Amino acid sequence: MAEYILSCCSTADLTQEHFDNREIHYICFHYSLNNVQYADDLGKSLPFDEFYRAMANGAETKTSQVNVDEFITYFTPFLEQGLDILHVSLSSGISGVFNSANIARSELLEKYPDRKIYIVDSLGASSGYGLFLDKLADQRDSGMEIDLLYDWAETHKLELHHWFFSTDLTFYVKGGRISKTAGFVGSILNICPLLNMNHLGQLIPRDKIRGKKRVVEEIVNQMELHAQDGANYNGKCYISNAYCYEDARAVADLVEARFPKLNGKVEINSVGTTIGSHTGPGTVALFFWGDERKN
Repeated sequence: MAEYILSCCSTADLTQEHFDNREIHYICFHYSLNNVQYADDLGKSLPFDEFYRAMANGAETKTSQVNVDEFITYFTPFLEQGLDILHVSLSSGISGVFNSANIARSELLEKYPDRKIYIVDSLGASSGYGLFLDKLADQRDSGMEIDLLYDWAETHKLELHHWFFSTDLTFYVKGGRISKTAGFVGSILNICPLLNMNHLGQLIPRDKIRGKKRVVEEIVNQMELHAQDGANYNGKCYISNAYCYEDARAVADLVEARFPKLNGKVEINSVGTTIGSHTGPGTVALFFWGDERKN
């Protein structure tokens, strides 16, 4: 058994069962819904469907990342057990949590100088970040030591692709990502923005596509363009959705038809409450291993 633990934030958007089966530990972000505070705990405190229904009905949401003291409290029991830690954070391109984890690391290494604590910036989010953790768990289970696993993570993290589309522009307008005018016109024309994460872990608009059917096809086209071995891709594929399972299922069905060598069925998860507070309902995200993200 490895003498270290593999860790992440709850924003990796996997299920509790998945985390447990892969022996991946996590620490929770926080959010508020109409000024009521919750832990972003995989939908335990508030089921995802209730959360997204509340947003659709106008509820106000705010999010807060894990702070330094919380990381110290979370990491300390592992260190006291004599375990080293490899923690993978939500992308620094959308959150400051990577910095908080590093400050906690520095403080803890003064107290536990014989332990190893590695912090990796995933440059990813949601179940793409989760797919990255799943691969790291594979490497750990194959016997890879923590130093080599850290090097592997830093070398390969930009090979994990994150593509998103949304069928509801409401929260893109609310969050200031698009103007009210653009949102109004886009809604009238049934525009679905297609976005991905760049090499800095930032969410970047790539195209404006008219109609749900066309954006579903285009997001899978991007997978074929960028996936390792193209249509012969034989890795895993994850999808996350924000209260729009049927749209996610449509993407999954097309992926499974287009990539016959896929490693198992597409796994569909929910966009968690932290990421979902910013996207709102109607977002579908597709994740796979591919060529290195350059921009």
